[in-house]
Amino acid sequence: MIRPSPRSRSRALFPCLAALLSLGADDPKPLAERPVTVRGIYGGVPRQILERGESLADYGINAVWIGSGGLRAEDIATLREQGARVFAEFNTMHVASFLDEHPDAAPIGPDGQSSPPPEGWQGICPTHPAYRSHRMDEFRRVLRTFEIDGIWLDYHHAHASWERDEPLLPDTCFCERCLDRFQEDSGVDLPDVPTAERSAILLGPMAERWIRWRCDVFTDWVREFRSIRDETRPDALLGTFHCPWTDSEYDNALRDKLAIDLKAQAPLFDVLSPMPYHARFGHASDRDWISRQTAWLGSFLGIEGDPDANLVIWPIVQLSDWGESVAPEEVPDVLDHGTRGPSTGVLVFAWGGLQRDWEKVEQLGDFYRALAGDSPEPSP
Repeated sequence: MIRPSPRSRSRALFPCLAALLSLGADDPKPLAERPVTVRGIYGGVPRQILERGESLADYGINAVWIGSGGLRAEDIATLREQGARVFAEFNTMHVASFLDEHPDAAPIGPDGQSSPPPEGWQGICPTHPAYRSHRMDEFRRVLRTFEIDGIWLDYHHAHASWERDEPLLPDTCFCERCLDRFQEDSGVDLPDVPTAERSAILLGPMAERWIRWRCDVFTDWVREFRSIRDETRPDALLGTFHCPWTDSEYDNALRDKLAIDLKAQAPLFDVLSPMPYHARFGHASDRDWISRQTAWLGSFLGIEGDPDANLVIWPIVQLSDWGESVAPEEVPDVLDHGTRGPSTGVLVFAWGGLQRDWEKVEQLGDFYRALAGDSPEPSP
């Protein structure tokens, strides 16, 4: 049975939106005046909307992210008919199954032993040539096979579990291959001593050179991804889902532990999508943290919030329950902070959880339609 469109249903959300729009002199722009052109969801085709006899436009959705392994031509066609852009998520450094036949690709810790996967988050050695070739081949295949509007790197960082309130950030990778590459690239000769002694040097007096080299390795991966995109589907956007920390949080862990050098990688991307999952990361009662992280990223990289700029920020914000729960009445505030400047797009994590709580979906739809100017601004 065809259900009434959300456009025709009154919402308790409107007073919430009104409150967001009438706060004070220092407050962000009204929703319809924000330069946010992308209103997305992450986590696959939202079939439940279509099964209700409704459209994505009824919920203000104009973009969908799908894991690259789940892409299907028929789904892309369906989303295109709905007026939505289709983006793929691509796993770079977290294909744990690769280790089944290539155990030498496991990251090595300072003691010379394989580093256990923190909370099961198994990373891969970034200098393993077969693994890199494997991911580049798959990246090229996805772009050749599917008519997508863009592709986002995911898990592109060193072996770690940072998507939590207390991150686990082991030091890696000290395999012989990495140590040889470091010496070759940097011109440094390490003493012929056990790995534990070599790692102590690299984490001590030579820490900055080691960190710089590790960052360069991960940036070089991005450079190759960019080259493949340019050759294979040049009109597709290249984006990244990445850790939302500032450069100083957790003792400079963004760069020193995760090997993410934002200033080096940024020119290679079209879109940056930080992941300020407030409830998961210990900020459930401080939703302002979402917009603070986005504002810091813009300031750090000189991104001012022009939707037509060469590099833009589209945060992915948390609406699903992961860590602490996100209540339906919190949805407008989360999205408000996710769409404040310099953001020019937003997407939500994640459809799998959202579709089990339709009140959240309706709240999302009301906010997105107001953001698009497709529904009247609520009065204070």
